[in-house]
Amino acid sequence: METWLPIVLQLVGGAVGGSVTGSAARRSLGTTLTTVLGALGGLGGGQVLGAFGVGGSTATDLASIATDLLGGGAGGAIVGALAGMLGGGAKPA
Repeated sequence: METWLPIVLQLVGGAVGGSVTGSAARRSLGTTLTTVLGALGGLGGGQVLGAFGVGGSTATDLASIATDLLGGGAGGAIVGALAGMLGGGAKPA
């Protein structure tokens, strides 16, 4: 369980970050796609932070959980915003 917790937290944080960025953008790829892309970005962002020694550990203390969520959220927001800009998305009404 402790090995899956950081991954799940990064995916959840990324999905939330991607959804928030996607809903705030003028052009969006849709809720589902921005959420999925955000989750993948969150996983990537969390793994990058883990490679630098920040978060991504198997510890279940509050600092590790917060780092995984925030790192995942930031990664998801970045990927969601980039996907919205590069993909074009639907034109604003």
